[in-house]
Amino acid sequence: MRIYETMFIIKPDVPEEERNKLVENVKKFLEERVKAQVETVDRWGIRKLAYKIGKYFEGDYTVMYFRSNGQGLEQLENYFKVHPEFMRWQTFRREDLEKKERRAARQKTGETQENVSQEESSTN
Repeated sequence: MRIYETMFIIKPDVPEEERNKLVENVKKFLEERVKAQVETVDRWGIRKLAYKIGKYFEGDYTVMYFRSNGQGLEQLENYFKVHPEFMRWQTFRREDLEKKERRAARQKTGETQENVSQEESSTN
C-alpha cells in the first residue's frame, strides 16, 4: 500500500463543532469509500493563510496521512469540491516515507539475519 498525505483548509467562519465534524467525515470517507487506512490526523487549527483566498485571511488547517492502493482518490477530490466549507485541498503520494519505511524494514531483516548467523557460529 502507498502512503498519501492530504491537507485541507476549512473556512474559519464555520463553527468549531462543524469543523471537527467535517474532519471526521473526511476520515470516515477515506476509510469507507476509498478503503484507506488513516494513520494520523493532525489538526493545526486556525492559521494565517499565505495569501488572501476570497474574503479570508485565515483558515483551519488539517493534515491526514493514510495508506491506500491509490484507487478512489478522485472520489476524495470530488468530495472536497462538493462541500463549499473547504477552501483548498491537496493530496499527494509520500514516496519519501515509503522509501524510509522500506529501508528500515531491510535493515531490520539484515540485523535479524546477522543475529541468527552469530548464534549459529557461537553454538558450533
